[in-house]
Amino acid sequence: MAQRIRLTMMSVTTMLAIAASFGAKADSIADFYKGKSIDFIIGAAVGGAYDLPGRLVAHHLGDHIPGNPPVVVRNMEGGNGLRMTNTLYNVSPKDGTVIGMSNSAIPLEPLLKVLSPDGANVHFDVTKFEWIGSPSQETYVTFVWHTAPAKTFADLKRLPIMTGGTASLGDAVALPKLMNALAGTKFNIIKGYGGQNDIFLAMERGELQANTTGLTNLTSSRAEWVRDGKIRVLVQYTGNTVDKTSPILKGVPSALDLVESEQDRTLLRFLFSKYRMARVIFAAPGAPPERIQTLRDAFDATMKDPAFLSESAKAGLEVNPFRGAEVAALIKELYAVPPAIVERARAILLSDQK
Repeated sequence: MAQRIRLTMMSVTTMLAIAASFGAKADSIADFYKGKSIDFIIGAAVGGAYDLPGRLVAHHLGDHIPGNPPVVVRNMEGGNGLRMTNTLYNVSPKDGTVIGMSNSAIPLEPLLKVLSPDGANVHFDVTKFEWIGSPSQETYVTFVWHTAPAKTFADLKRLPIMTGGTASLGDAVALPKLMNALAGTKFNIIKGYGGQNDIFLAMERGELQANTTGLTNLTSSRAEWVRDGKIRVLVQYTGNTVDKTSPILKGVPSALDLVESEQDRTLLRFLFSKYRMARVIFAAPGAPPERIQTLRDAFDATMKDPAFLSESAKAGLEVNPFRGAEVAALIKELYAVPPAIVERARAILLSDQK
C-alpha cells in the first residue's frame, strides 16, 4: 500500500512538473511578444489575390498568440514575390516577429528557375523556411467572357482565344501555355497587363476573351460575373485532394483529365502541388522552435475562429487550410521529384519567352 501511495505521489509530482514547464513556456512566449508587433509582409500588390486573405488572417492571428501582439501588414511587390522572400530570408529579424506570404510559385522557383534568368534572383533555401500554414488550398480556373465563341473546352482546341497575362510567368500565362503544349488548345496569350484587376477590366472592354485566375479571386473580386452569367468556366487546375463542391465547378473538366499521357499528368501534378499551399505563410529559419510552434498553433486556432470564418465567408474566401507540418512534408516530396520532370516543365514554361 505504501509503495502504491509513493508511486501515485511520484506520478502527481511528474504531472505537476510537466504542467509547470508548459506554463513557464507560455509565460515566456507571452513575455516575449507583449509590447511587440508582428510584421506580416505580403509579396504582392494591395487589393490582389494574396492581399485579401493575408489581411484576413492578420486581423485575427494576434488574438491567438500569448501576449496578443498586433499583426501589422505591409506589401512588398517585386519579382512575383522574389523580392519579399529574399528580404525575409536575408534581412528581416529571425526571432518570430516577422512572417510573410508570397506568390505560390516561390516554393518551386529554385527548381524551375522561371521567375528570373536561370534563377539568378533566388537568394534563399526553400527547404529551410519555417512553414506556418496556408488558409486555403486553391483551385485555378480558365474562363471565357459570355460573348466569346468558345462554349466548351473542346472549342478551345479549335478556336484561337485571346487570354491575358502579366509580363512574367504568373499563372495567367503559365497555365494557358501548359494547355497549349499538353492539351492542344489555341490560346493567344497577350502579356503585359499589370495584374489581375487590369485583366478583368480588359475583359469588360472586349480586349480579351479569356482569363485564368484563382477561383477565390474570381468569387471575391467579380462575384457579380458569376451571378449574372457573364462568364463560362471551361477548365479547372487543382493540386487539392479535397473534393470540390463549388457549384461554379460543376461539370468543369480538370486539366489532369484533358492530357493523354501519364507522364503529362505527372508533370501537371508536380506543378499544381503549389495550389495546395496557395497562400502559404512562413518565417525565415533561425527563430526559436517554441516561437515557430506558437505561430503554427495560432494559425491553426485562427482557422477555427468564428470571427475569422465569418469575415472570410463575407469576402468570398474559401477557408480550406493546409497546415504548417503538411506544407513541410509536401516541400520534401517536391524536392525529390525526378529532374527530368522538372526540366520538361521548365522547357514548356520558358518556350517562346521574350
